[in-house]
Amino acid sequence: MNTPNNKRRKSSQEKIEKVFVQLIQTKEISDISVTDICKKTGLNRSTFYANYLDVYDLADKIAKKLEEDVSFLYQEERETKNNSNNFLKILNHIKENQIFYKTYFKLNKDKNTIISQYEYDTNLSKLLYDDKYIEYHMEFFKAGFNAIIKKWLENNCKESPEEIESILKEEYKNKHISI
Repeated sequence: MNTPNNKRRKSSQEKIEKVFVQLIQTKEISDISVTDICKKTGLNRSTFYANYLDVYDLADKIAKKLEEDVSFLYQEERETKNNSNNFLKILNHIKENQIFYKTYFKLNKDKNTIISQYEYDTNLSKLLYDDKYIEYHMEFFKAGFNAIIKKWLENNCKESPEEIESILKEEYKNKHISI
């Protein structure tokens, strides 16, 4: 029986996702077929279709899973409404899961940003920018954060998470406020 929490089903999903993530590193999504995935996993097409509608559905589910992981990193902050500006949580997660983040950015191009899962500190923005043009500052921050992460991933995360956090914090240094 192919129930949602079945061990065999989870194992099949993990195999399919792993092969897809490997393939997407060298191919465009439009060039990946269900047949390619099934051949590499040794699974039947019916197993693939029992779990996913198509390759795009698989890609969406992988992206959603990563977004949920990132959201979980900052769950306590959201619940307490206290933004610690602790980027090390996400930076360590990125370093530990590089291939998934590379996949996420490749799949989503500029549609979504991983930082959208991080609650932007509007209170800090109000202090830094005198409550002016907050939406513009938020967009600038998100784009800059993602550009730094993409560059870090391109370099295979050779810098430590602490070094990347330092680069991010340096961007706010001229505002004479510690974060």
